[in-house]
Amino acid sequence: MARRRAAAHGARICERLELRVVTALAVLGLGASTLARAEPVASRWQASFDQFAAADREKLPAAGGVLFVGSSSIRLWDGLADDFRALPVVINRGFGGSRLSDCSDNLSHLVLPYQPRQIIVYAGDNDLAEGATPAEVLASFERFVSGVQRELPQTRIAFLSIKPSPLRAALLDRARAANELIRAYAVAHANVQYIDVFHKMLGTDGQPRAELFGPDRLHLNRTGYALWRQEIAAHLQLPPAAAEPAPSRHVAGHATP
Repeated sequence: MARRRAAAHGARICERLELRVVTALAVLGLGASTLARAEPVASRWQASFDQFAAADREKLPAAGGVLFVGSSSIRLWDGLADDFRALPVVINRGFGGSRLSDCSDNLSHLVLPYQPRQIIVYAGDNDLAEGATPAEVLASFERFVSGVQRELPQTRIAFLSIKPSPLRAALLDRARAANELIRAYAVAHANVQYIDVFHKMLGTDGQPRAELFGPDRLHLNRTGYALWRQEIAAHLQLPPAAAEPAPSRHVAGHATP
């Protein structure tokens, strides 16, 4: 038990350090690909995958649950299971700093062991920040869908739209274009859906709503997660009471990713 706790603590420290670097690169106008080129892809996410494996050895989630997968916006949703407590099985497999392409490349770690009936995926934000085009983001999502449906053909996949954030306001047009490509793809494919949070996170001035974000201007605060919870709960057709927030364990304004 002590070793598992130490491993989990180490993974969190590594993740937070990497996310600070990614955020700093974004401020400087550089992509996190600068970091990715400096280390082998196979090792970049190993600490997170080891943490997932340790949790699974302790208790493997039952098949048929709802799996949340993606980047730090999923990883940092500390009260996810409480927020969707009406669902019998809720699994968080977010790994900070990751791209949609990383999710597509690592289905064996993130998706296949859990045999979920529903996947909610949030990623693409970091892809764009690293210089990926909207078409490349769509291609990564297509690979994700193809890989899941090849192994789990009955599993439903919902893409949570790329969020607009104050830190990455310069990417608004590219995020909007990527979202539209994925929305159109979802309409044309069975068991694929699109959940639009992008437009609800914009103010009347067309800019990201600052009140939804923590001090880093990139990650959500409790208000931002409440908006996401409402939209996802509506998509999952949960009764209104099931979408009400549980007693919160979130840290308001996750300033330290």
